[in-house]
Amino acid sequence: MDEDDFAAVYAATCKPLLGYALRRCDSPEDAADVVAETFTIAWRRAADMPAGDEARLWLYGVARRVLANHRRGVVRHSLKTAALRAELPPGAPAGGDSAVAEVFRALPDRDREVLALLGWEGLSVTEIATVLGCSRNAVSVRLHRFSRALRAAGIDHLGPAAPSRHVLHGSELA
Repeated sequence: MDEDDFAAVYAATCKPLLGYALRRCDSPEDAADVVAETFTIAWRRAADMPAGDEARLWLYGVARRVLANHRRGVVRHSLKTAALRAELPPGAPAGGDSAVAEVFRALPDRDREVLALLGWEGLSVTEIATVLGCSRNAVSVRLHRFSRALRAAGIDHLGPAAPSRHVLHGSELA
């Protein structure tokens, strides 16, 4: 099967396969991943793909196996998550419903990652910049946004375990 043939099969079957996956997955993202994996396998095994309408049926079979693998992965992930959760020491961050947690969840992912690396992993601003591949200034700006969001939510003090003000404002001492 050449590229043009594969492109024609893709064009004819992508939407139906996506619908198939959407009806069987918990999220549109998971369904898109299933379809992408299905076509990745189809591309690698293009020589095995039958011609004509049989290609569509063959792809449904591939998608069914990809979905089965996906479901097994979801179950494994859930079991591992439960096991790790059971190992958390008392007082470990659990994502409760506190005002701080609410502010944290409202931040963009990249800002939350900075805070997680600072608060949970104990990394310095310089170390966080290295991990994220950005400047110390970018890390400091993200920390400042969190500090500002806390003040806007009426939270002025995070408690004794919180990073000191000079760290939150990016002026960490080296």
